[in-house]
Amino acid sequence: MLPVTEQENPKTAEIDRVSTLEALRLINDEDKTVADAVERVLPEIAATVDKIVERLQNGGRLFYVGTGTSGRLGVLDASEIPPTFGVSYDLIQGVIAGGYDALYKATESSEDNREAGAEDLRTRGLTSIDAVIGIAASGRTPYTIGAVEFARELGCFTACITCVPESAITEAVDVPIVPVVGPEAITGSTRMKAGTAQKMVLNMISTVTMIRLGYVKGNRMTNLRSSNEKLKDRSLRILMAETGLDMPTANFLISEAGDDLRVAIVMQKCSVDRNAAEAALRNNGFVVERAIAQLK
Repeated sequence: MLPVTEQENPKTAEIDRVSTLEALRLINDEDKTVADAVERVLPEIAATVDKIVERLQNGGRLFYVGTGTSGRLGVLDASEIPPTFGVSYDLIQGVIAGGYDALYKATESSEDNREAGAEDLRTRGLTSIDAVIGIAASGRTPYTIGAVEFARELGCFTACITCVPESAITEAVDVPIVPVVGPEAITGSTRMKAGTAQKMVLNMISTVTMIRLGYVKGNRMTNLRSSNEKLKDRSLRILMAETGLDMPTANFLISEAGDDLRVAIVMQKCSVDRNAAEAALRNNGFVVERAIAQLK
């Protein structure tokens, strides 16, 4: 029997014959089912986050591994975490079959090499304290399965994100996350519903992991890196909200802090200079609340 991601969808069987608006409605109706599929696997996502947090708190890293759309989504999520939460680019890494060239052109044949997945993780210096998530819509991609099998044998925590229950990859990991979104609007085009589900799950995993690590206060990204004008403005607004300062004073303070929001918050809340704030942050894994607690 074909995996569900490869089956034809009777609801969209005549999508090529309807109007543009109706074709869009058909796709939109299918997309509406994705959030429900993700909701059904929230317990597995939570278990995965808790295990990842344990690993990261003990010096480990998180690796996403995949091919094609799945690999691109992993690299995308990994690349967005450092500027958003102020962590190292080494902490969460995306590994894609075919290397970074595969981000902008198809190298799908590379997904059939089972040993290449393991080798790419060896090249990254994978150790037993790390965590690895294999992303494979069909659940049968040799490259990704090879990677998670190698990681699990090494002692890493492993999980997968797939849209096919009881697929090969679900047997190769500690925690399988399986949002079953059903057949695609265009048969086999897993960049659609399956890709959307994978993106939603990745957002949840990385975001809640950063929250659990202490890089968010309330719903504010207090470890934000001010790398462009938009983010500088956001940092200023967060500083004002956290400290009650007016805009000119907050602007002066963040400049004194070397444009580092974390440092500015600690300076203001603890009435210390930049050096003291930076030292406290270094001693507490750059978690703002812990640095403040140490100084108070």
